[in-house]
Amino acid sequence: SARTPAPASGPRRARGAGGRRGRGGPRRGGPGAAAAAGLAPAVRAAVRARLAAASAAGLAVVLGLVALLAPLVAGQVDGRPVDPRRYVEPPQVETLDENPLIRISGWALNPGQQLLDVRTQRPGPPGSAPAPDGGPGAAGRPVPIRLAVLSDYDGVTWRVGATYRNAGRILPVTAPAPDSTVETVRQEITVAGLSGRLLPAVATPRQVTGARVAYDPTTGTLIRPEGLTPGLRYSVTSALETPDANLLATADVPAGEEVARVLRVADGAPDPLRRLAAQLAESNGAPYARAAAVEQFLAEHYRLVADAPSGHAYPNLNFFLFGPRNAGGQRGTSEQFAAAFAVLGRLTGLPTRVVVGFRAADDGPVRAGDAYAWPEVLFEGLGWVPFDPLPRPDEEPRPVEEDFRPAPEDPPPSEVPEPTVEPTATPQPVAAPGGPADAGPSTALLVGGGTGGMLLLVVAALLTLLLMRRSLTRGRLARGDPGQRIAGAWREVTDALRLAGHPVGGDLSASEVAARARAALPFGADVEELAVLLNETAFAPGTASAEQAARAVATAGDYVAALRAARPWWRRLLWSVRPGPLRWPR
Repeated sequence: SARTPAPASGPRRARGAGGRRGRGGPRRGGPGAAAAAGLAPAVRAAVRARLAAASAAGLAVVLGLVALLAPLVAGQVDGRPVDPRRYVEPPQVETLDENPLIRISGWALNPGQQLLDVRTQRPGPPGSAPAPDGGPGAAGRPVPIRLAVLSDYDGVTWRVGATYRNAGRILPVTAPAPDSTVETVRQEITVAGLSGRLLPAVATPRQVTGARVAYDPTTGTLIRPEGLTPGLRYSVTSALETPDANLLATADVPAGEEVARVLRVADGAPDPLRRLAAQLAESNGAPYARAAAVEQFLAEHYRLVADAPSGHAYPNLNFFLFGPRNAGGQRGTSEQFAAAFAVLGRLTGLPTRVVVGFRAADDGPVRAGDAYAWPEVLFEGLGWVPFDPLPRPDEEPRPVEEDFRPAPEDPPPSEVPEPTVEPTATPQPVAAPGGPADAGPSTALLVGGGTGGMLLLVVAALLTLLLMRRSLTRGRLARGDPGQRIAGAWREVTDALRLAGHPVGGDLSASEVAARARAALPFGADVEELAVLLNETAFAPGTASAEQAARAVATAGDYVAALRAARPWWRRLLWSVRPGPLRWPR
């Protein structure tokens, strides 16, 4: 009976109930509340005051930081966003890859060095139209392999100026020129002694296998970021464009911001270089005619040699073009020929660039002696057209002095000197004074007639100039066949622009001159039709009719009259007696 569990169950239940109440008490009030509840009222008030002061101080610090940093943070809202590309290392390009034109002279001195080995397949339609003047890419000849396209020139160095982007096996496709044929060319290329990062390929590459590449769609230039190594083998499929040679004679060149890069002429071009460009453009209004004139001049007057020093800055080109032959001038590698063509072309208003590459057989080794540079000109609807300014091997170059005027024959319009008026009659000799009686009457007669005689001479000179100007205009507009009258009407317009202070250079085409005429006189007669007639006469002699000539004469007369009427009154008075049109080149 002493071990009965009844007395033990009561205490266990009591401890359990008490335990639950003990555990529940701290959850409701917590130890801090129990401790605070045991503080005196004064101490409790002090604790609360300290907590309020600490909270206020913290809030003040937060508000101060917000007031200090808020303007800085707000200022970054309109700032330039972070470009994630800056955290990615772009393909590195060395100097020789940015300007491979300087390698031409070194390769020319070691012509036997093997650089590549090429195997070519041309499954496209054979018989493409030939390139102009037998230039690169002519049908039946091996296509040139491009190393790089150089579009930027600062007066010192031609550079690629490309923006390379990592590409896969299939490269971005650019639309071909509408008036050109496209041939597919596949090549398997093995690198031998070529160094650098530029990857050779026929223009324009579409697919590359066997090598990781970065690509510039603007120029079609390829690089291998890891660099070239001997034994590297890769395959390239390219779309070779060939322009329609029949359309070149009448093709125009584009203008505007889109081609400003390939039209830019750096400051500091030598005066002889500018004068040569003006001379070559003087008789060639059409863009292709200007390009052909530059090509022919370089091919006929300069010698291609392998030991010429490298360099294509303005001083180098000036010495190449005009330096004495006995001192090393007028001779160079394809580097100087291509660079001189591109600069002269830009000075005449042609968008140009320089290409460095190799000219070799379709199959076999490509050696250093196959490397060369050539220029290209951009034509509307035809794309980039290559030219070949190198001399023919069997032709002896003519001295430059035979065909180049070293100094301009006519000063600018603002510096045209007034003609010296010569008396038409021989003045009578004045006898020496014989004594005091003779001196008085002779001096009085000379002084009395001097002013009147000078006035008569001035009036006679002005009348002579007026008659000569009218005779010149009449001869241009009324004499000769219809084509000559159209050309004369055009000359009247260009002379009028020059008299009005808006001279047009010989490097402009007829359509460009018409645009400037419209800008000089927006509400005058429309000379664009006259420009069309001039082009038709130039490219199809003998086809102009008398009606077209009469319309051209009327258009020129209306435009000249309106342009003269827009001048100040004193300029209108001097318009017909200005001697400039009598002296300006015809």
